[in-house]
Formats: sequence, structure tokens, C-alpha cells
Amino acid sequence: MTDSDDAALEAISRAAAELVPELTERLRRHGLGEIEVARGELRLRLTATPVAAEASPAPAQPAADAAPRPGLEAAAADGRAGIGVASPAVGFFVYADGLGPGIEVGKGDALGHVEMLGVRHDVLAPRRGTVRHLVAESGEAVEYGQVVLELEAAEAVR
Repeated sequence: MTDSDDAALEAISRAAAELVPELTERLRRHGLGEIEVARGELRLRLTATPVAAEASPAPAQPAADAAPRPGLEAAAADGRAGIGVASPAVGFFVYADGLGPGIEVGKGDALGHVEMLGVRHDVLAPRRGTVRHLVAESGEAVEYGQVVLELEAAEAVR
């Protein structure tokens, strides 16, 4: 092997050591099936392995409960009423200017947009409330139905 081959392998090793844990966490946190990134000439793709089915099957749920509901998802882990706002399309998500935790929004306010093949899909507030948590990063690739931010419902705002 030449010195340039050794340097290239070292660069790949360093990039993989930095990227793999971060991307694995994103796969888990956002429930993604696959994620791919490029850094220079290095291209890295990670896929989630399917979780083995439990020995006893789970009881069947009605079809209405089983289907994802884009735009709304419960997010009340701390006991407060929360609403997850989901991506309306696959693409790259960008937050609206000045949006951040603690900002009050009204129903229909623009929270950001998803760009897909040059087409902008607006992400609108499903109801009045306060931005609780920015889940996705601005510029991040998102999937249809993926939660991009959480709102605290106006009724729970004190």
C-alpha cells in the first residue's frame, strides 16, 4: 500500500468512527429505516435492522389506530399536553425564521417547510400553542410523517 492509500484509509476510519454512532442515534431517535450521508468522497449508508417479533403476538388494533396521522402525534412524556408536528413530505426540512422553543404560535402559522425536488411543502401549526422542542435540525432530510417539532397545546400553557 502507498502512503496515499494509508492516509485515505485513516480518513475513512476517522469519519466512520465519528459518523456511525451519531447516525445510529438519529435512526433510533427518529424511527428511520435508512440514512445516508456524504462527506467529501466518503459516502456512508446505515440501515436499521428489523426488531425480532415477540413470542406472543400483540393484540390487533383497529385500522384507524394503526395508520400514522401526519401532522399530529402525541408527545406528552412529561405529563403536559404535547403535539408532534410531522413532515408533510419527504425532503429537506427548514424552520421558519425566528422559530425556537418558547415561541407562541397560532393555528395555521408557518413553522417551516419541506423542500422536495424544488417544490416547497409548508409545515403549519395544527393548533395554537407554544413551541416546546425542535426535533429535526434545519436542513435535515426528513421522511413523510416524521415529527419535526413539538408544540405544547395552548390549554396547557400557563
